[in-house]
Amino acid sequence: MVQAHLDRIARLDGRIGAFRRVRAGAALAEADEVGARSDLTGLPLAGVPVAVKDNLAVRGESVRVGSAATPDTPAGADHVTVARLRAAGAVVVGLTNVPELCVFGTTEGVHGTARNPWDPARSAGGSSGGSAAAVAAGMVPLALGNDGMGSLRIPAANCGLVTVKPGHGVVPAGIGEGDWFGLAENGPLATTVEDARLMLTVLADAGIAASLRSPLAGVGASRPYAGAVREAAGVLMRAGHQVRRADPPYPASLSTSALVHWAAGTSVDARDLDRRLLARRTRVHAALGRPFVARVRTGAARERVRARLEPFFDAYDVLLTPALARRSPEAGPWHERGWLRNVVVNSSYTPFTPPWNMTGWPALVVPFGTLPSGAPCAVQLVGLPGAEATLLELAGRIEELRPWRRTAPTA
Repeated sequence: MVQAHLDRIARLDGRIGAFRRVRAGAALAEADEVGARSDLTGLPLAGVPVAVKDNLAVRGESVRVGSAATPDTPAGADHVTVARLRAAGAVVVGLTNVPELCVFGTTEGVHGTARNPWDPARSAGGSSGGSAAAVAAGMVPLALGNDGMGSLRIPAANCGLVTVKPGHGVVPAGIGEGDWFGLAENGPLATTVEDARLMLTVLADAGIAASLRSPLAGVGASRPYAGAVREAAGVLMRAGHQVRRADPPYPASLSTSALVHWAAGTSVDARDLDRRLLARRTRVHAALGRPFVARVRTGAARERVRARLEPFFDAYDVLLTPALARRSPEAGPWHERGWLRNVVVNSSYTPFTPPWNMTGWPALVVPFGTLPSGAPCAVQLVGLPGAEATLLELAGRIEELRPWRRTAPTA
């Protein structure tokens, strides 16, 4: 793939002017390195040729920013966005032309003029004009650019591409001497929304944490539910998401705090009801919660749980866990059985759900795979407040790639 795109660059770029520097030899050597890796199936951009705007460092290449005034000195390290692309398996085939210091909305200067491949009499736009021209001409499927006053969106609009200027902090900036006072953001240029989404996922890199650790000590996930998490992680990785194994720092007091809140809530709900008409397990639960109602109302315990878990979500956008620890208990007259037996049974198969009620953060369950009985298995996706759309998008990818039948056979 790298050789095919290098051949196309050699054939077309004399007319288009997308590249300031083509890394033919280095790119082929790096393609061989990627091809020899044992983890290709886990690399969302394995072997994909990409172009990089010439205001971002590529190891071993100079950064000229479209100017004769900049030094022709090789960079000692990749810019963080370039490093993330390479870590995902991408191969950098070259650096693309920009207007001097990326100032204007057209791309021309001492290093070349980037033309619109749809109409070479017109500019490709700027300042990411070379990157846009390279993608639009099929010289690379993806390119990296940045946008301080429209420098991704202008050339994308000219060249018929998809781009996104990310919100501040989604993708590392580090552009020039100060990101134009925070205006400038790095982002992808692609021919389809799906490709742009894939590249943005790699650039953002916060990704998904997959965890099998139970919030309740001594209660682990059974094999089917643990397997569902591993397989769901693989599905999301193949869809281009960064997934890593990482365990949230659940506080040791979480199980006690959750039980106290559970019982106190029941106590409030049962306060004005005839206790004689309540099931014994409900009466006990309400009685145990009564002394804790005032303490629970302060919200202090919930705030401690949030404070403990929030730093974990600084590193990860979403947490993937089993939805349950094991299959549900047999149907029967549980309302006639003792309180302790009910609590033990409930806690032993549902330990992954209460933490996110304690924090108040969104949590989503989606079917994934089957239990030995043929009943559905499921995984849970968790995020910070406001992450509902992200969770639904990820669940949609899981549903699309590993669909589950909509109704039970006996329904």
